[in-house]
Amino acid sequence: MAGDCLSPMRRSYKAVGRSPEAVHAVIRKRTMALNATLHHFEVQLADADRDVVQALEFKAARHPSESAAWLVARVLAYCLEYADGIAFSRGLSTPDDPVIAVRDLTGALVSWIEVGLPDAARLHKAAKSAPRVAVYTHRDPVLWLRGLAGERIHRAEALELYAFDRTLIAGLAERLERRMTLDLAVSERHLYLSLGEAHFEGALESLALAG
Repeated sequence: MAGDCLSPMRRSYKAVGRSPEAVHAVIRKRTMALNATLHHFEVQLADADRDVVQALEFKAARHPSESAAWLVARVLAYCLEYADGIAFSRGLSTPDDPVIAVRDLTGALVSWIEVGLPDAARLHKAAKSAPRVAVYTHRDPVLWLRGLAGERIHRAEALELYAFDRTLIAGLAERLERRMTLDLAVSERHLYLSLGEAHFEGALESLALAG
C-alpha cells in the first residue's frame, strides 16, 4: 500500500510481533550463548563440615568475558553449596538471577549464592529474595568490605561471606581444561583438592561486614 512507510526489515519485525530492539536483544543473547565455552566437571566431593559425600558431574559455561579464576571459584562454590535443587544461572543473559541458586521442590528460592564482589544493591536484592545469601570471593575482599560498610542491605547481619585462598584458585585456574576430574575434601573450612598428580589446599576464610 502507498501509505505503508515501513521498511522491509521493519515489516518483518512487525510480522513476528516484536520490536527491532527486542529482536536484537534475542540475537545478542544467542550470540553470547554460542560464544561460551562449556566445561565438564567430575568431582568426588567429601565435605566433612556438612556431612556430604557425593560424586558430582555437571557442566559450567564460561563466556569469553569471564576469567578462568571466576569459573574456578564458581565451580568450587557450587561444590561447597551442593544440595538438591542447586543450579547455575544461565549466565550473562540473566544478570538479575543468582550466580548459583538452590530451590526447593516447589521452585521457591532457598539460597542465593554469589561469586566475586557483588555490590550493596545486589546483596540487598538477594537478601529480600531468599532466606539465605552466601558470597564466595576469589579476590582481595578488603576494599569490597569497606565499601559495603554503612550501605543499605536487607538483613546484612545474616549474610554469609567467604574468601577462597587465592593461591589455590590461581593454581586451579592455570590448569583449567574443557574436561576435568578432581577430588575435593573439606574439613573445618579447609579445602584439599587433587587434580591428577597435582594437589592444592587452602582455607576458606569467613568474612564479616564492618560494624
